[in-house]
Amino acid sequence: MRLWILILGALVLLFGNAAPVIAHDEDELSGGGHSRQNPNTPRGNGHGPALHDMRLVGFNNLQARSAYQPIVQQQGKRFIAYIGHHGGSALNPMTGVVEANGTSIVDITDPARPVYLKHLEGQTGAGEAGGAQMVRACSGDQLPKGIKGHTYLLRTLGTAGHQVWDVTAPENPTLVSTPVSGLRDTHKSWWECDTGYAYLVSDGRPQGWRVSRMTKVYDLSDPANPVFIRNFGLDGQQPGSTITPIPINLHGPISLGPNGILGSDGVKRVGKNRIYFGYGTSSAGVLQVVDRDKLLNDPTLGPLVPDAPGPSPRIRPTSAQLLYPQTGRMDMFPSAGAHTTFPVLDVPVPDFSDNSQGAVRDFVVITNESTSNQCLENRQLMYITDVSTEAKPFNVSNYQVPESDGNFCQVGGRFGAHSSHENMTPIYYRRIMVEAWFNAGVRVVDIRDPFNPVEIAFYIPATTADTDERCVTIGGVETCKIAIQTNNVDVDDRGYVVIVDRANTGMHILELVGDAKKVANFPK
Repeated sequence: MRLWILILGALVLLFGNAAPVIAHDEDELSGGGHSRQNPNTPRGNGHGPALHDMRLVGFNNLQARSAYQPIVQQQGKRFIAYIGHHGGSALNPMTGVVEANGTSIVDITDPARPVYLKHLEGQTGAGEAGGAQMVRACSGDQLPKGIKGHTYLLRTLGTAGHQVWDVTAPENPTLVSTPVSGLRDTHKSWWECDTGYAYLVSDGRPQGWRVSRMTKVYDLSDPANPVFIRNFGLDGQQPGSTITPIPINLHGPISLGPNGILGSDGVKRVGKNRIYFGYGTSSAGVLQVVDRDKLLNDPTLGPLVPDAPGPSPRIRPTSAQLLYPQTGRMDMFPSAGAHTTFPVLDVPVPDFSDNSQGAVRDFVVITNESTSNQCLENRQLMYITDVSTEAKPFNVSNYQVPESDGNFCQVGGRFGAHSSHENMTPIYYRRIMVEAWFNAGVRVVDIRDPFNPVEIAFYIPATTADTDERCVTIGGVETCKIAIQTNNVDVDDRGYVVIVDRANTGMHILELVGDAKKVANFPK
């Protein structure tokens, strides 16, 4: 049945009966590169779109750059999308110059007609890890020491460091500060807009850490004057540790800040002072639950002395100082990582409503990352973990896309989970998870019963002339295929779903329709 839905969705889009209000205009697209190792290898043919209960609203090719993280920031009456890119380069038609991939800035106030405003160059070199993959944004109206009316963008500069830009005029960003530089690795950071604390995924090796990704905590409440707070990671990652094996690299945190979130009753606040750290990509994953108050205010770290020389415990913490704020830890099985750790707290479980205890529970949705083309790896899934008792997290369910629905292992590129949305908009929170699934597009999952997640919608974009190839070599024979590689996803506060493509296809703006939309808590 699901295969017929895929076929029907493709026919609907191809023949115009399904409602995408625009189509890809190849005349407006600039060409992308190819990843073939051997230029004589035959080129694949690509594929058309498929959909169920989702509709294409708008599209922008993002100058045919390989895209990683999208976010949407409301700035006055405008909705601005900021998209972080993997390394590489492409022609910027606005300047006529080939530029190193960095950050795309797109006005999506009218989601059917996105307007590309600016390409902000990133790090040159460093391969796919270069560019400026990660973006976060905060309003100066929220930041305790921000300039009122201004908007700030926190981004990675490839593997080299972290930058803060003033994007109040998104067409003309200006550099404000560089909290960290001189690194060789970075990744998915988090910024608390109400406090200004930022958890910067950074290379620890320059300060003697045993891993290339750990956490540097900074106070960015005044974006122009970053203040270092401390280093943090799993016990065993710190300088001088002899724990073996060394715990795996950090992937990224999500913090609920000091105020937590509204409870399911719309009034009670829950999840105060908790940060959920995810470690590992496709193996040896760890979910770590941290008391942020203890993380920020450990009395044994001593006074904060900016640029203090010597082995400060804020730079080289002991095992006891790393374990002090940790309230829970779950080591996943060997083939699973924790790319995204999205807390979904205070969830009334429908079937438990008559139980005297445990009817309302806390969960973390852990999304793993597929890393190999054409299924040459373990399958990577989405997992729902019960953290009601923080010291003892445990998985209660999982979700996956059946390979047989689209012969996805043969389509080309990666197939499997990568990331979830990270915006806690009430439209979807506790109800829906939106998951990027590489060549299976974006998948929408009903989690109102966390013990039994159910897919309710999906959208697989069509490939275009820009879509890059993905190659594998098996038995000495190289094959390359063209396939969508939906890389990351987020949702805005209007309910639109924004997905971007790793294989240079661009950004698609989608909305739920039909029965799927009824599940979401859309504003009346």
